[in-house]
Amino acid sequence: MSAHPILKNNKNLAIYLLVWLSVMASYQANLSWGIGLELKYALTDNLIFNIFLVGLGLSLWYSAKYISFENKAVVKIFLSHIFGGIFISAIWLALGYFLISSFVAIDKTYTKFFLSTLPWRYLIGVLYYFLFTAFYYVIIYYSDYQERTIKESELRNLVTQAELKSLKFQINPHFIFNSLNSMSALTVINPDKARNMILKLADFLRYTLASNERQTTSLSDEIKNIRLYLDIEKIRFEDKFEFIEEVEEKCLTIKVPSMILQPLLENAIKHAVYEALDKVTLNLTAKVKNDFMEIKVQNNFDANSVVKSGTGIGLNNIKSRLELFYNQKDLLNIEKNNNVFCVCIYIPLKNS
Repeated sequence: MSAHPILKNNKNLAIYLLVWLSVMASYQANLSWGIGLELKYALTDNLIFNIFLVGLGLSLWYSAKYISFENKAVVKIFLSHIFGGIFISAIWLALGYFLISSFVAIDKTYTKFFLSTLPWRYLIGVLYYFLFTAFYYVIIYYSDYQERTIKESELRNLVTQAELKSLKFQINPHFIFNSLNSMSALTVINPDKARNMILKLADFLRYTLASNERQTTSLSDEIKNIRLYLDIEKIRFEDKFEFIEEVEEKCLTIKVPSMILQPLLENAIKHAVYEALDKVTLNLTAKVKNDFMEIKVQNNFDANSVVKSGTGIGLNNIKSRLELFYNQKDLLNIEKNNNVFCVCIYIPLKNS
């Protein structure tokens, strides 16, 4: 923070001056009516000593900025300000008395009054110096704390975005590798299917690249994306699976992390369809439940078939992305009952 906290805007300056005007009014009333000091002495004393304090209060900001806790030891700072308070208070009193004697003819009455109040004035000057210096240090600390908090928040956001992009980019190479293997086999067995699969894959990648820089998309667009994906897999597996959607209308516009559903369908095909002898049903449901949108992807599988092993990148990827994106755990739940495998994703509505 480099701007003077009082001078940086007219409102702060006006408040500062109004406070001092009230102090000066109270001081004047005390001198004139409480002590009974002659008006010319009371008024001159009030104006000169307090105007000095008004200027001093503003100038102490620069000493607080210069004598920084970041650059100097605490003991040195403390000693510097003790010396500063003693020295500046002495200058304030000496210069004030000199100016008063220059404006009005001082008699024994005012001199006696000044000397009797000198210890208290000196103490007030030192206390004033330390109070204002401490006030400025609090402002500096608070401003620096806010700046650090903002910078740390921005850094965390940048790291989170980088991690999200890294996780997101893991999806396409995984899927493309599987697709290229299938196309390679089809070019020998069925060139027409291979050609059709290439065209579908091109459409899928075009869609993916178009939304590559977006971290979120509507559920409607995400479903369109998985339909493209399933069209590609249909060429390979033909009638070995069917896809059923049960999505509430109000869910279609809710934002979800992009490419969050495709790995789930890919996981189902890899572990259920690939080894299945009977048709597998892939079921997608989405509904609003309390403060979440609940998305379920479930499939039946042959409990007696040999489970195809994998790296687990799909489900781990989704779990990590959900935690990073929503800063909340337990947003992915996996259930396996009898011959039904179900993955449930919870999208917090307050963040959508």
